[in-house]
This record gives sequence, C-alpha cells and structure tokens, in this order.
Amino acid sequence: MPANTDRPRLSAVIITKNEARDLPTCLASLTFCDEIVIVDSGSTDGTIEIAERMASRTLVRTDWEGFGRQKQRALDAATGDWVLSIDADELIPPELALEIRAAIESGTHAGYRLHRLNYFLDKPLRHGGWYPDCHLRLVRRDTARFSENVVHEVLLVDGTIGELRTPMPHMSYHDFDEVLEKLRRYALAGAEQRRNSGRGGSPGKAIGHAIATFVKAYIGKRGFLDGRHGFAAAAASAQEIFWRYLIAGWPR
Repeated sequence: MPANTDRPRLSAVIITKNEARDLPTCLASLTFCDEIVIVDSGSTDGTIEIAERMASRTLVRTDWEGFGRQKQRALDAATGDWVLSIDADELIPPELALEIRAAIESGTHAGYRLHRLNYFLDKPLRHGGWYPDCHLRLVRRDTARFSENVVHEVLLVDGTIGELRTPMPHMSYHDFDEVLEKLRRYALAGAEQRRNSGRGGSPGKAIGHAIATFVKAYIGKRGFLDGRHGFAAAAASAQEIFWRYLIAGWPR
C-alpha cells in the first residue's frame, strides 16, 4: 500500500458479515489507500480469513447494535487523515481512485459525495431513483461521525461538501436469493427503528406506502426504462416498505 508521508493518509473502512463473494474484488480496488480497516460482525463464510489476508487490520465485533454504530467502530479504528467508507459489494475504479486522491490533496472540502451506480440482478440501473445515488463517503476523519441509525445510517461531517464525478459500482443484488435476504434484513431493521422512535405502523400504512413507493420508482422516476429489472427493483423496494410498516405496528 502507498507509504508516501508527504501527502494526506487515506484509510478505507468496511463493515462485513458473510461477504466472501464480493470482498476480494472490493479490496483489490483499494490498493491506492494507505490503510484498510475491516470490522466484521461474526462471518462464517471465509470473510474474516480474506480480510486478515488483504486488509491492514481486522476487528471482530459481534455485539451488533446497528449499521450506524458498527460503522462508527470502523471509523474510530482508522488512523488516516481521510476516511473512505465503502461497502464490501462496492468497488473503486481507477478513474475514481485518481479523483479521490486529487480531492484529498486539494483540501478544498471536508467531505465528498460519491455517485453510486447500482446493479440489480447484475444489471446497472439508471432510472427509478437508483442513479445517481449520491452518498457522503469520503471525509476528513477529524470532522466526521456516523449517525446512530440502526439502518440507513449516514455520515455526518462538519464543513463543506463536494462531489466526485466518476461513478462507484455497487453490486448490490446478484440474484433473487440476495434480494429476498436483504429485503428481510432491511424490513426488520427499519421496523425496529420505527418502533424505537415511537412512530409504529399499521396494515393501512403498509399498503399505502408500498403502493406509493412502487408508483414513484416505476412511473414517477421512470424505472420502466430499465425494463424487467426496473420492474423487479421497484417491486422489491415496495415489498420492503410494506413489511417495514406492517411489522412496526404489530404487537411484539
């Protein structure tokens, strides 16, 4: 990994749980970083062995308290001047790596948003609200922290924010098994977050919000232009919303 002390040091941080399929490709794209920190929550598929072989530091923390707090642990373990937060199913192409290096060396902003190009069933989606999917991912470490959201966590930064141009591929859903597994996980986490905030849910809200989600993605944001993949993506989003609101209002 780069060891030039004349430029800002960059740490990549990743949280993992059974990511053996995607993690090697992700890590191979991060060779431009000075440090890679992985916090694993108890993988059983070889993820930890891959991490220990390819990353700078691997921590195992099985006391799961949500995505926000787990990512904060990774941020706290980083030592670079800058931090790139990336998921195991994402990767940084060479053009984006050059942009990232130029951005942190310029010192213009305290953070930068990256544009994710989401893949659904191995096809890139450019409509339906899936692109451009902008997220704050590159930050000065001493100005940043993660929200404590159980799911849909966000990076927070004190200072101005810029945007980088080159898309970051996100290989989010390879097959329907993965779609259903992630749908279940996000629905349960989202329902718990609604309960904890006192908002709850109901069958009526579940149906109404699910229909609105599908119509907005497939019609309003032209998901139909992505063909059957756009339809499946909109349906998956609607189903996750349906179960989130239904479970949130269900007696424990």
